[in-house]
Amino acid sequence: MRMLINNPQTVVADALRGLAAAHPELDVDPEARVVVRKGAREGGRVGLVSGGGSGHEPLHAGFVGPGMLSAACPGEVFTSPVPDQVLRAAKAVDSGQGVLFIVKNYTGDVLNFDMAAELAEEDGIRVERVLVDDDVAVTDSLYTAGRRGTGATLFVEKIAGAAAEEGAPLEQVATVAKRVNEASRSFGVALSACTTPAKGSPTFDLPDGELELGIGIHGEPGRERRPMMSAREIADFAVGAVLDDLANVAPADGPVLALVNGMGATPLLELYGFHAEVARVLADRGVPVARTLVGNYVTSLDMAGCSVTLCRADEEFLRLWDAPVQTPALRWGR
Repeated sequence: MRMLINNPQTVVADALRGLAAAHPELDVDPEARVVVRKGAREGGRVGLVSGGGSGHEPLHAGFVGPGMLSAACPGEVFTSPVPDQVLRAAKAVDSGQGVLFIVKNYTGDVLNFDMAAELAEEDGIRVERVLVDDDVAVTDSLYTAGRRGTGATLFVEKIAGAAAEEGAPLEQVATVAKRVNEASRSFGVALSACTTPAKGSPTFDLPDGELELGIGIHGEPGRERRPMMSAREIADFAVGAVLDDLANVAPADGPVLALVNGMGATPLLELYGFHAEVARVLADRGVPVARTLVGNYVTSLDMAGCSVTLCRADEEFLRLWDAPVQTPALRWGR
């Protein structure tokens, strides 16, 4: 095992200590596993809380800051945060206007955020929840009942975060978050397995010369395995699957937000080359692209591969997407 770590048991706490040192604009508690935007209660804004297992960085802690999340709760690697973490985050960000929980559709996340919502409401905190379930590859998986939550989490957190920053009430922020999820679809591809610090070896077997189409961000199986394909062939398959599932989402002739996301071990040289093929497919299908993001945003440790996320974007989505954001991993307009 070759990893830049001290100890598999302390890898998350060590990473949070590093995050705190690099970003003093955040309040980071490595022991309680909560990352909070400083001044989160100021201005009477709705609070946005998200979280999930570590190993998907910069999701979620890297998206805490003005214009996006108020707090994030990182669990152990590929393990859901516990309800006490989420409750602590909700209390830290509630200004009296309520808190929105943004939850990826994995069984542990759903159960623990639901329990935290009940505890928060007992303490007088109004809570709304949006479930992100954008993956089109499979309906059920090892971790999920229904579709998995993947790349659209970034779109939901950014657009809902901008709405909260503008002072929108809780119900309105929740509504726009749900609309973004409903308008988004994703498809992922793995070229290699990932290695967790605790195991120290690949989490699944992917023979040389093969790839997995429709992989999950924890290494869950996808639709099928095939011999290695070119970037052009992968884009044809992945974008085609996303567009086919978006066919009945309005506005059918409108532009999309496009995310070409690396899974952690794929260099930007390859991601931009792959994006050229994604852009080709979209142009051939007559789909205008309003905004594009290319990079590693929703990763799976050291997995080689990529995912494509498209969101049908109306004028409100585009305005909120363009609004200023200042987080460790996403920042513009300030």
